[in-house]
Amino acid sequence: MIARQLFAFALLAAFAAAFSGSAPAQPKSEEATEADAKQTLSAIVRVQARSVPGARSAATLGERREGSGVLLRDGYVATIGYLVIESQTIEITGADGKTVPAVLAGYDHASGFGLLKLLAPLAGRPLPLGASAALAERQTAMVAAHDGGADGVDVALVQVLSRRAFSGSWEYHLDSAIYTYPPQLNWSGASLINAKGELVGLGSLIVADAADSTAGGAPVPGNMFVPVDLLKPILGDLIARGKAAGPVRPWLGLSTEELRGRLFVSRVSPEGPADRAGLKRGDVVVAVGGEEVASLAEFYRKLWARGPAGVEVPLRVLQQGTEMRELSVRSIDRNEYFRAKTSY
Repeated sequence: MIARQLFAFALLAAFAAAFSGSAPAQPKSEEATEADAKQTLSAIVRVQARSVPGARSAATLGERREGSGVLLRDGYVATIGYLVIESQTIEITGADGKTVPAVLAGYDHASGFGLLKLLAPLAGRPLPLGASAALAERQTAMVAAHDGGADGVDVALVQVLSRRAFSGSWEYHLDSAIYTYPPQLNWSGASLINAKGELVGLGSLIVADAADSTAGGAPVPGNMFVPVDLLKPILGDLIARGKAAGPVRPWLGLSTEELRGRLFVSRVSPEGPADRAGLKRGDVVVAVGGEEVASLAEFYRKLWARGPAGVEVPLRVLQQGTEMRELSVRSIDRNEYFRAKTSY
């Protein structure tokens, strides 16, 4: 494993030099490269979570979840939020194999980040935050994820194929997600690291098309990473108050899929706002507040423009393929939908 890590670090430096058009003034020795690799990868941790009894997210995410995280500062780990929402217990395994308990310190649905607070010391040096915006298409980066075994951290070199918007069916949108190739199977909470050894993104999904194929060409599979630039302005708030400052986006509990210029409802969160308003799987969302929508991005822009969580959202919906209905959905803060952690 160490040999693979050394190779990845050395190759990343070579790609970085080639991309910038310059050569390193003094190549590092194998010992120095190994020290850099160990220092950087000591921040990569394993995240294991078990959800609370009756967790609403268990139907789609499971009761037991596992992925990776990264030490950001002493006592705090960042990961992708879907691993740890509605968690009853969280365990973090560090670079030395030691496992300690943690709690969910903060969650931000808008970005998808989760922040964990360690309840005991853990070995490892926090990874500095880099500039996601500076990571351009065709640049090489490294993906580091905990492999869940004795070897600890698995690494791979990837190329940034595109920087573009991402719209998820679960009322989620990023303006500039990072798409990489080749696809990594251990993606959840994996760290995307630039040539400076800085964190620039956290793994969220494996995707069927990491390239921007709108201009033609065959789809290229890969991964989608959430830019760490979205975490920087809210990190202090997540630590201090568990969520980002400012108004909370309205949430309907509605999953929709784009198909031939229409938004089909693929899932309605049980007992959520949309469910209470009468929306059902198979419905088609036609308009928000009288304005027609044909894409997820359009839907979310018009939904979030209505006001903060709690606002009434008027929807025009085609039901049963023939009946056009006007429905009003009272939105909520998504965190209100989650089950609370039980106490003893």
